[in-house]
Parts: sequence; structure tokens; C-alpha cells
Amino acid sequence: MRQIWITRAGPPEVLQVREAADPAPKPGEVRIRVEASGVNFADIMGRMGVYPDLPPVPVVPGYEVSGRIDAVASGVDESWIGKDVIAMTRFGGYADVVCVPVKQIFLQPAGLSALEGAAIPVNYFTAWQLVVVMGALKANETVLIHSVGGGVGIAATQIAKHIGARVIGTASVGKHDEMRALGVDHLIDYRTEDFEKRTRDITAGRGVELILDAVGGESWKKGYRVLAATGRLGMFGVSSLASGKERNILSMLSMLANIPWFQFNPLGLMNANKGVFGVNVGHMWDEIDRLRGWGEALMELAARGIIRPKVAATFKFDDAPKAYHFIQDRRNIGKVLLVP
Repeated sequence: MRQIWITRAGPPEVLQVREAADPAPKPGEVRIRVEASGVNFADIMGRMGVYPDLPPVPVVPGYEVSGRIDAVASGVDESWIGKDVIAMTRFGGYADVVCVPVKQIFLQPAGLSALEGAAIPVNYFTAWQLVVVMGALKANETVLIHSVGGGVGIAATQIAKHIGARVIGTASVGKHDEMRALGVDHLIDYRTEDFEKRTRDITAGRGVELILDAVGGESWKKGYRVLAATGRLGMFGVSSLASGKERNILSMLSMLANIPWFQFNPLGLMNANKGVFGVNVGHMWDEIDRLRGWGEALMELAARGIIRPKVAATFKFDDAPKAYHFIQDRRNIGKVLLVP
């Protein structure tokens, strides 16, 4: 098999393709011939050396794949062989062959391509946890989604619109037309506009019921201020750490200095009638049955055409560094995938 390794912390060029023997499925596992692997911002931060969950390098990253099962372990239902599936992987997903436990696979919904399938697990599970499970978004409420043109942003937009909510999104102006076509009601150019002021203008000063923010630092402070009464701030990343393509100590210190360490305290939350919560699907592996419930709900929505991942670009394994540059240059609208 072929795998993509992070060989050391550094720029995208530290990614290398290496060969190894095909793995055999262990008890309770199936083996998948991979057709596509999803690229996520956590992978990029891991490559930069600023993602604490990444195992020691050298390591094969990757949280999600799609493909066809070609072998099962003894005791696993052999009818799985030949089925097209979507799978969650706990690292190791940047490979053309993977073995995963049966509980981590889902049948690929009819009408969904393998590329679209690989774009579901991380982005849509994260969006589901943010919008439905913890954000409790309801019809006629308003959600502000940062980086709305990314994979999680598009997933959250589709889920929010299905619920009947209004969506405000931040994105560079070049992405606005496409984001309007995907259902975003109001767009803010984060490069030239103050999202706090524009959000107040859009909502006639009321604020929003839910914010999805993976930027961190100062953005969390401003978002908290623009929450309406009973509003919730959902934090799911710190992309401000990755201002360049290599680890930058000054950026890290700046982000840490701007975290509202004292603003989100119990008394302040009570008096403001606001809520703050965090989401990291990568820390939900001990809740696999809960994840399966979310996945089954999402697969049903995908089968009905209510959600549909948008694939921004695909890159061959040998071009993995180009995929990372593509994302960090903020060129993607939707999901970036690696294909063997």
C-alpha cells in the first residue's frame, strides 16, 4: 500500500509518500481499498507542529476515507465484502488501504460519489454537533458561521437551512456569489469588514442566537459580544494559529493573549444569559455509539439530497503538498481530497 507521512514539523513539503505491506484486518475490522481521503485543518496544524493530538512524527494523518471493502476479519459478516462505504479513521487515513472497526463504517448513500462520501465524516459530524446537538439551533433563529466557504461551513449551512434558520457567513469576497448560491443569506468580507459591526447591522442590533467559530483569539471576544440573549458561541478550532505555513511562536502568543480567559466565567454567563461551548470530534472516539447515531442521521439526509458535500479539489497522493498549499492559500470552497 501507499501512505502519506508527515516526516517532521514544517511546510507542506515535509509530506512524503511511502510504501508498506498491505495490512490485514484485525478482529472486528474490515479492510477498505480507499478511493478518497479527506484533508482537514487538524491535519495541517499537525504538520505545522501545533496540534497536540497528533501522535509523534513520523506519522500518517487522516480521519476519513471512502472506498470499497475487500476483506473482513474472521467473525465479521462477509456480506460487507464488495460494499462501498464511508469510514472514520483515527489517523492513518492518508493511505490507499486502511483497516477499521465495523462500528466506524457507514454504507455510502445511493447517489453519492466516493469523493462526496469522503467529505462527510469530519465536516458533517462537526457541523451536526455544533448546530444540532450542542447549538440547538431552531427555525427562524440566526447563525453566524465563520469561514463559511470551508467544509464545516458549508455543512453547517446546509443543516441550518434544513432546520429553517437564517445564515450569516464570513468569507473573502471572491467566494460570496458561490456561497449565496449555496444558501447563505448574508455575507461578510472578513478582510475588509468588521464582522461584529456588520452582524449588528444585519440583525438590527439584536445579535445572533448561534456562532460557529474556528478562528479563535480576538474573534471569540467579538463573537461573544454579538450574541443575542440566550445566544451560544460554539468554538471548534483556532485557525489563527496557522497564519503562515510553518509554526510561528509570535502568532501562537498573540492568539493566547487574545483568548477571553476571564470573560467566559460562570457569573458573567449567568448575568448575560449566554452560553459558550467547544467541539472537537477527534475527542469523541470513546462515544462511538453516539457518533454512529449522528452518522446515521446524516446518511439519511444525504440519501434524501438534503445535504450534499461540495468538493473543492482533488489531488493525487504525490501532490499532497499542493493540496495543503491550496487550503492554506484559502482557495478552497468546500472539501479538499486526496486520491490514490
